Amino acid sequence: MTQKRIEISKDFKFEAAHYFEHKPDGHPFKNLHGHSFEGSVTLSGPLKDDSGWVKDFWKIEETVGAVVSKLDHTLLNDVEGLDRVSLEALAAWIFDRLENDLPGLVAVEVRRPSCGERAVVKI
Repeated sequence: MTQKRIEISKDFKFEAAHYFEHKPDGHPFKNLHGHSFEGSVTLSGPLKDDSGWVKDFWKIEETVGAVVSKLDHTLLNDVEGLDRVSLEALAAWIFDRLENDLPGLVAVEVRRPSCGERAVVKI
């Protein structure tokens, strides 16, 4: 019998501001503005025999929370290691900081619901 892999996801939220330095003067996105961000992390793996889980959701929340807390209520332009403040770069930044601490991580998605936008980093 083939061992099944199961994907699980945990959502997160944070508030942050940013501005785009590369935009020309007078462009509205060159000005400081903020968003309510939402996102999710997805892990994939087999069910563990002892728990029946892929990974403990509480431990996922704890690990993700430690990373997201570095973004919440910040100016993203000042976040160390976040060289660009695009949605794509933000998703990649989160993925890079979670990858070693969340074995089985296969995707990080970050959304700006008010704009109808999302970026997903997958392996």
